[in-house]
Amino acid sequence: MKEISMYQVDAFAEKLFSGNPAAVCVLEEWLPDELLQAIGNENNLAETAFIVPRGEVFEIRWFTPTVEVNLCGHATLAAGFVLFNLLGYEKEVINFYSPRSGLLMVTRTEDVLFLDFPVDAVEELSTGYEVVESCIGVKPVELYRGKADFLAVVQSEEAVRDLQPDFARIAKLHARGLIVTAKGEEVDFVLRFFAPQLGVNEDPVTGSVHTLLIPLWSRKLGKEKLVARQLSKRGGQILCEARGERCLIGGKARLYLTGKITIE
Repeated sequence: MKEISMYQVDAFAEKLFSGNPAAVCVLEEWLPDELLQAIGNENNLAETAFIVPRGEVFEIRWFTPTVEVNLCGHATLAAGFVLFNLLGYEKEVINFYSPRSGLLMVTRTEDVLFLDFPVDAVEELSTGYEVVESCIGVKPVELYRGKADFLAVVQSEEAVRDLQPDFARIAKLHARGLIVTAKGEEVDFVLRFFAPQLGVNEDPVTGSVHTLLIPLWSRKLGKEKLVARQLSKRGGQILCEARGERCLIGGKARLYLTGKITIE
């Protein structure tokens, strides 16, 4: 039998049982894809991150219960937390390499971890408003498209908080998922993220969508440093900074469990 070390971490969490839970599995070598997917399904979390050390770099991949994804922020934050706080990583920067998203870095300032990710391309759309309105019951005031997601700007924080998503309609969008956002009342902007296409109806806190949100809200508000809040049931606060072609996405993390996966 083979044992795999696994850690479950609440990412973008001020306290335990908030933020977004992710599993982190530390491997010596890559396992077959079907086994990685089976573990992701068994964990039944929004994402399971698998990391393999390669000298000065850690290769990283992410799986939902149903598919491998191109980029996951909260599980990368969780992986950084595990390396810094549990596995004795002593350098200032963790370099992750994703075959699908390239170089991703994690740093820490006291107990806050920061993802250093490339920004997404933001394209404003002139059509599709009615389709998105049918998905969320609210007409967007602006509509954008990134590489993977649709982004709907709505009138107010209240509209984001109260909207009732139609997951069956959202699942038919030709995208990874749908971001809904508005200017915040106590923070710079708020959001929710829906991705039934990935087996995740509503994600509690989503790091990767901020590669699209940060350049948009930085331009709208005329500031480089912003604070966001994801208005899911668990909720989470995200510290944001626009840095040209890259951005910083920051938050705290809390350890929930450590364990071993046993594979025959």
